[in-house]
Amino acid sequence: MLKKKILLVDDSPTVIMWQRLILEQERYAIVIAKDGQEGVERARVERPDLVLLDVIMPRMDGFAACRAIRECPETRDVPILMVTTRSEMINVLAGYDAGCNEYITKPIDRLELLMKVRSYLAPESVQ
Repeated sequence: MLKKKILLVDDSPTVIMWQRLILEQERYAIVIAKDGQEGVERARVERPDLVLLDVIMPRMDGFAACRAIRECPETRDVPILMVTTRSEMINVLAGYDAGCNEYITKPIDRLELLMKVRSYLAPESVQ
């Protein structure tokens, strides 16, 4: 069985390390991008099964990156989970307006992250 591929887009090495630690234990393949622009490029090349996307990043923020991923025919249907410290309702709404599927606030709760990731990456036979 092929590993499901997750693209982590965050400018914080600490956040990337924590997400990677959680997800690699579950045997997901991990691809990393350090800002929104790189995230959009990596999404097009790597065709991930899921994207975890920070909001506040250099070059291109998460909202713009989310919209760009949605505009590309090859990546428009990839589930996107915004993962951010921005918990204010205006930011949550902006995330959904940009096209995200879920909005998770930092600090990341391991079980919440795994539950949401699994809900999008469950084997087709289970759905």
